[in-house]
Parts: sequence; structure tokens; C-alpha cells
Amino acid sequence: MRTMHAIRIGLFCAACAGFSLVPHAAAAEAVPARTIKIVISVPPGGTIDFLVRVIAEYLGRTRGQTIVVESRPGAGSIIAAETVARAAPDGTTLLINSNGQMISPILRKVNFDPRSSFEPICYLVDSPQVLVVNSKSPFRTLADLVEAARAKPGELSISTVGPNTTQHIAVERFKRVAGIDLTYVPFTGGAPAINALLGGHVTAVLQNFSEAGEHVKSGALRALATPARDRIPPLPGVPTIAESGYKDFVADVWFGLVAPAKTPAPIIAQYIDWFGSALEAPEVRDKLTAHALYPSRRCGGEFATHIQRQVDEFTRVIAELKLKG
Repeated sequence: MRTMHAIRIGLFCAACAGFSLVPHAAAAEAVPARTIKIVISVPPGGTIDFLVRVIAEYLGRTRGQTIVVESRPGAGSIIAAETVARAAPDGTTLLINSNGQMISPILRKVNFDPRSSFEPICYLVDSPQVLVVNSKSPFRTLADLVEAARAKPGELSISTVGPNTTQHIAVERFKRVAGIDLTYVPFTGGAPAINALLGGHVTAVLQNFSEAGEHVKSGALRALATPARDRIPPLPGVPTIAESGYKDFVADVWFGLVAPAKTPAPIIAQYIDWFGSALEAPEVRDKLTAHALYPSRRCGGEFATHIQRQVDEFTRVIAELKLKG
């Protein structure tokens, strides 16, 4: 299903023509004076949608740029990635990528390569994950859930956005190190997974804190642990999975921005300036960190190096887990 909605419209009037949008004249002509479409791989209303909305509102106000979001969920983010990979390299279609888009090409035949099919713009944010259960659940700690799973192999379920996503890989890794059998139930986005948990249809969910946090704060959900390297600032009392007895267990999620391969270098340079600067704007940082999305500007070649390392790491992990697409 495709969903598109406008995020921000900010058109400068003729009286503002003297205001320079970019550092020099050549860059000023880099991006066509058209709407930028940012494709996301999940339904509207989740973490990625929120991330783009915050940045787009800022760029609409400060750069006069119209940005819309097109939602292309499903197939472990393959649909969204393939849509952008085959788009015209003219700067008008971009993709929010993440660890998950490194995974699918390892597991199955797809029509894109996470390295060669895109031009890296910027690594945007880190998004810590949290393992949650319904507050009516008898499980109060990670140990409680593991003990119950061992007593009833396959009877308890765990959900994430998926399949073949970072969270799915993390679930499979945890099942292996904990020696448990949980039935995996994938959803097209974090919000639907959380709704299923609230409705009592699944036992647990591993998802972005930004999608589960408000429900934890309200008491509807209970957080058992986080696979982040460190405890999540909004939940200082919730231990990491590593602290819970599974040494060195870490599962990070990040989101970045890429353009189709062969997008002209001046356009990429201008987007690095725009989106990189947005991440450093105090108002943007404050809005993102309030939802446990932590800006981490790594652009251009530095982001390309990170993508290559992620492909290498997931290739190794998937081989160890013997996962099939």
C-alpha cells in the first residue's frame, strides 16, 4: 500500500529573494525547484514518519523546500528500497534507509544493492529498542519471560517490524543465546506490532522506544529490557539485555538518508548541508531526543563506510544463525 502526505510547505516570497539558501551560486541551482519525496518503508505514524516530519518542518521553514513522505511498507523494506533505486537520479526522490535494508539482499534476490544502488547522504539518528510486554502480563523481568518460554516451547510469541529486519535478527540472536523457542510474528510496522501487544494478541514486542515509550509511561506496557549498548535515558531503571545476563548482547537501530545512484554530486552536497545542518539545529535535536531519537551526523563518505561495515556484519551474523529468506 502506498501512502503519501505533505509534511511542510515553505515557499519564499519575492521579497526574500536576496536570502541565500546555500553557500554559493552553483549549489543554489543544484536542487530542482520541485517537491522532494522521501520514501519510508513502514506505515505512517511510526518512528520514521516522525523523524522525517520533524526534519521536513525545519527545512520547510528555513529553506523554503516542500517535502512529502511516501509510505511503501512491506517485504522487509524491499518495496521502499526498490522504489527509490529505480527512481530518476534527479534529487526529487530520497529514501530513509536503516540496518534493515542491509539485511534483505543477503537473504534473498532483490533489485537493489545497499551500497551501489544509492548515494549516501547522511546517517541521521540512533533509535534504541525496548522489549515490552502488556502490563497485564505476568512477566516483570526478562528472566520471567525466558523461564516461561523454556517451560512452554513455541507457545509464547514475540513480534517486531519484519521479517528480515534488524529487530527480527535481534530476536533470532536472542532466542539462540537464551536457548528458547518463541514464535516470531512479523508486522509491517512498529505501530501495528504495538497495537497487537496492547490487544493481547502477542506476548512481547521488540521495537523502537519512540513507538513504545508513551505506552510504557502510561502503564499500558511494561518494559523488560533494552538491547541497546547503554540504558535508555527515559527508562533509567530498565536494564540492558547484556546486564540481564547475556554478556555483549547489543542490537542497535539507526536511520539514514540516501538518494538513487548517479544523483549529481552538487545535489548530494546540498542535501548533506541541508539535512546535516538540520540535525544540529537545537529545536530539531530537542524534538528528536524527546522521543529517544539521538542525532548522529555522519555524512557522505563516512556514511558510505558505515553502510559497508553493516553489510559485512550482517553477512557474518546471518551465516552464523543459518537464516533463510
